[in-house]
Amino acid sequence: MTALSVIPVEGFPQVLPGDALVDLIAQHAPLVSGDVVVVTQKIVSKAEGRLVEIDAADPVAHKHLVEREAVRVLRRRGDLIMTETSHGFVCANAGVDLSNVARGWAALLPVDPDRSARRIRDGLRARTGHSVGVIVSDTFGRTWRKGVTDVAIGTAGVAAVVDLRGTTDALGRELEVTEVCVADEIACAAELVMGKSRGVPVAIVRGVDPTWLRESSVKDEIVRPYAEDLFR
Repeated sequence: MTALSVIPVEGFPQVLPGDALVDLIAQHAPLVSGDVVVVTQKIVSKAEGRLVEIDAADPVAHKHLVEREAVRVLRRRGDLIMTETSHGFVCANAGVDLSNVARGWAALLPVDPDRSARRIRDGLRARTGHSVGVIVSDTFGRTWRKGVTDVAIGTAGVAAVVDLRGTTDALGRELEVTEVCVADEIACAAELVMGKSRGVPVAIVRGVDPTWLRESSVKDEIVRPYAEDLFR
């Protein structure tokens, strides 16, 4: 790998429930084989109809959705609820989000983000003839660190984690524990051109290592098994 290009997909229309998201991406994204397409969770949830109407006058009306979407509540502090979702994600408010949706509505996470990524990947290959990877991204906070960043919640056709164990570092030492979450890194790179308020929900990351373009799954590769978690 010598260089990466991160390309925002400008002029993307508002996505409504039932929209053919694959067709919209194919129409607006200048794809070539080997690209990784990063798609924000919000437009995936919109297209899949994962929107719930709430009382617009009640600032905490969405909290009952948080309780419903969570399989476990880990911590509470004021209005903040740290939860575990059915996907295995540990995040605030079970991923229930009010940003970039119409007032009086809340967006839920896709039921199966890996499946959503596969559908987009397969659809783009059928419509454009290009073999691409797809990442569904969302914004998460981080334990012990301020600020939010984008992470991968679904992947298809691009590695979620690259295992470097058994290879050597720049000084020839064998790496014993290093596993790199390249899907999160790609999602972060894409977010730099998408932003939170620019109306750019899709970006293309071009130039990734071709060896990363393989079958993958956030659920199987990124989500840490409960038995390995030191903090729950």
